[in-house]
Amino acid sequence: MIDALVGQLPSESTQQAVGYPALFLLVALGALVPVIPTGAIVSSAAVVAFHQTSPVALLVVFLVAAGAAFTGDVTLYWLGLRGVRSRNGSRWLEALRGRAAPDRLEHAQARLREHRVSVLVLSRLVPAGRIPAMLACLLAGMPLRRFVRGNLPACLAWAVTYQLIGVLGGSLFARPWQGVLAAVVLTVLVGAVPSVWRRLRRA
Repeated sequence: MIDALVGQLPSESTQQAVGYPALFLLVALGALVPVIPTGAIVSSAAVVAFHQTSPVALLVVFLVAAGAAFTGDVTLYWLGLRGVRSRNGSRWLEALRGRAAPDRLEHAQARLREHRVSVLVLSRLVPAGRIPAMLACLLAGMPLRRFVRGNLPACLAWAVTYQLIGVLGGSLFARPWQGVLAAVVLTVLVGAVPSVWRRLRRA
């Protein structure tokens, strides 16, 4: 049944024409509104690219994912920076404050003082670490240009990490849908491990 459905899917060129813009849009929106599972989306796209005949597909997925994450992060930081500079603040800045737990914000501020811009790379790879690090940069008055320099390698590292998860899932199974399922499960596990570890330490 599944094989029959796969056989009825659009051609590879049609999938690319629709899939790449959709990937960019979802990842960029996920950077602005962190309720979209962007890691799972990138891993799933990497699975599909892995099963295509063209090796260029994986490179395109990487560039699109990294570019979208970078665009979303810079846009969100710019909106937050406007709130910091405004007397009345902004809803974007308040939204960032609401998403960052006080203890995680304090931890991010301490790491920012010690490691400066390099903390952005790690924050992008740690689940739920991006927003506290970004807010710490905003409260520290980091200019947009400096944030951009630190955020670019962070987005590249993030895209590589989740693409490798997708490639791993795709290499384990012959069917693309099985690889997508495996990649999603791996992504969920990667995101859940730090949270479970923190709860065990508190207990």
